[in-house]
Amino acid sequence: MKIKRIATYQVDLPLHEGSYKWSGGKSVDVFDSTIVEVETDSGVIGYGEVCPLGPFYLPAYGEGVRAGIRELAPHLIDHNPLHLGQLNQRMDAALKGHAYVKSGIDMACWDILGKVTGQPVCSLMGGRYGDDFVLYRAISQRDPDEMAANVASYREQGYRRFQLKVGGDPNLDVQRIRAVRNLLLPGDKLIADANTGWLMHEAVRVVRAVHDLDVYIEQPCLSYDECFSVRQRTNHPFVMDESIDGLGVLMKGYADAAMDVVNIKISKFGGLTKAKQARDLCVSLGVAMTIEDSWGGDIITAAISHLAHSTPTEFLFTSTDFNSYVSVSNATGAPQRQDGRMAASTEPGLGITPRWDVLGERCFECSRSQ
Repeated sequence: MKIKRIATYQVDLPLHEGSYKWSGGKSVDVFDSTIVEVETDSGVIGYGEVCPLGPFYLPAYGEGVRAGIRELAPHLIDHNPLHLGQLNQRMDAALKGHAYVKSGIDMACWDILGKVTGQPVCSLMGGRYGDDFVLYRAISQRDPDEMAANVASYREQGYRRFQLKVGGDPNLDVQRIRAVRNLLLPGDKLIADANTGWLMHEAVRVVRAVHDLDVYIEQPCLSYDECFSVRQRTNHPFVMDESIDGLGVLMKGYADAAMDVVNIKISKFGGLTKAKQARDLCVSLGVAMTIEDSWGGDIITAAISHLAHSTPTEFLFTSTDFNSYVSVSNATGAPQRQDGRMAASTEPGLGITPRWDVLGERCFECSRSQ
């Protein structure tokens, strides 16, 4: 089996809540998502998705995905999509860096592998643990009372884990954390996620001001070293996210005891193949994980669910259901949340079918004939 065609599609994903706000005044109201289609010479077709959170979050943006795939695709034609290790080596040789560009292609090839073998991706990644897995809800940055009201609303929908977007004015952030923590019950988990937004002195002020609260602190500052410095000055459980983009820094974080939980974002690692490597390493090391991506619709949500559901329950801190945040569905068959939990599809591959009326015209196509 060989790849004979690679194509991309662009889909806008508006938010149900109108906008999503986080540290530094950053805000998005429509996400720019790229759907990747990989077709084989046997007629099996796989699909992936890449949806960066705007160019001001990570070194990734929508147009960059599509430009990178135009560069990368010709190097993959006539190569076996089932040989995932070789495929990733080839992508890394043909395009240095730009992990997010490769994520959708790798994801589509996992979809193909599942369809060819008649198994859900979850089974190919080690098998599912339990009937479902736990989700968190990200709470967009707003005034403290409004954020608390949003948490209360989502708690009624079954969520018990909340990622509170802070990283703004430290005084206001302390109010946000306290307002939300005060309405939660035993067993609920609260993560104060600064998304790199605080300077070190601001982060230290916040963690000291909430020292009496049960709250996780996530990626308070921009760099690994800054976060590690804050980590050493707080007893709060600590989450590393944006700084962790490969196995090397993951191993460093473990050796330094820099985190209690690590976020594994599929596109930040370059696809499901490398995200699975990171997941398996964390299991071996005993590090809990949030399994997710930068953002996305139904296809990314399906991919997240397969990686999360095949993660041992005790190591899965939480995961996410991005398709519930957006008002446009780009595929059928994707898992849906139920009482703050979700389960991966039992259908072969990712278990999704693109909605062609939503995908529209191709942005790009590379095939044998070109």
